[in-house]
Amino acid sequence: MPVLYLLIFFLVITVVLFILASRQRRQAGIPAGRVIYFDAGQWGKVEKPLYDPELRLTGKPDYLVKQGEQVIPVEVKSGRAPHVPYDSHIYQLAAYCLLVDHEYGIRPTHGILHYSNRTFAIDFSAELELSIQTTIREMQERTSRSQVERSHQDGKRCPHCGYRSVCDQALRI
Repeated sequence: MPVLYLLIFFLVITVVLFILASRQRRQAGIPAGRVIYFDAGQWGKVEKPLYDPELRLTGKPDYLVKQGEQVIPVEVKSGRAPHVPYDSHIYQLAAYCLLVDHEYGIRPTHGILHYSNRTFAIDFSAELELSIQTTIREMQERTSRSQVERSHQDGKRCPHCGYRSVCDQALRI
């Protein structure tokens, strides 16, 4: 009889842990499937970031989830969701789609942007792919210039810029 109680106890614990894990996965915005990569952040060091030498692009998505033959990048944002995702977040996710295609030889159909209160599935369309590739080339071209012009008129951005100490175009506020 004690063995039966022990088995029931372990079964209940297993079910409770499974429910808690499922809830945490949903709250983190991770879709169904097997997590094959995660940017460990505070949990430890990721063995290697994703890298495409042809594009000279490297990145660490928060998660990669394998669903059947698909590999889906997931980017988790800590803030509340805007009405539509910011372009910068979409381009970040698109860059991860390019890296997944290079690293795994599987072109993602979409990626996931997860905010604290909402999740968006972003199609990795041919148009988005072309746009992110163009943007990457433009960024690389600009970083190879000896003189780069300030890209904004918003004085609130300058105090937080990593180049402020060496920028001769910083806006004074």
